[in-house]
Amino acid sequence: MNLNQVTVPVSDIETSIVFYEKLGLKLIVVDLFRYARFECPEGDATFSLHQVQELQKESGIWLYFEVQNLDDYVQELLNKGIKFEELPNNKSWLWRESRLRDPDNNQIIIYFAGNNRKYRPRRIA
Repeated sequence: MNLNQVTVPVSDIETSIVFYEKLGLKLIVVDLFRYARFECPEGDATFSLHQVQELQKESGIWLYFEVQNLDDYVQELLNKGIKFEELPNNKSWLWRESRLRDPDNNQIIIYFAGNNRKYRPRRIA
């Protein structure tokens, strides 16, 4: 089994398309009234947006995007005007992470974990 895509609900498809293109995702399908789909710059996964009338009132969705050169990538996004809640820093779970929010307040974590992404010291055998 392989993960094909994740679809995130959004309140404004056009605003969200602009935001996710700034993050570096490549737009491959668009219906400006309700749907957009992107390719990730690396790997085979895709990511899509679906416009909804009302968003959930809970904490929202957490999206993790891994990049090799985290600090350089975050600096590129800062130069494009992307605002971060947390700049790159080392975490106790052996990942280096930065955090920001999309236009609908979903949490985005841009990180680098390398082998620790799947093979952490506490991994179940």
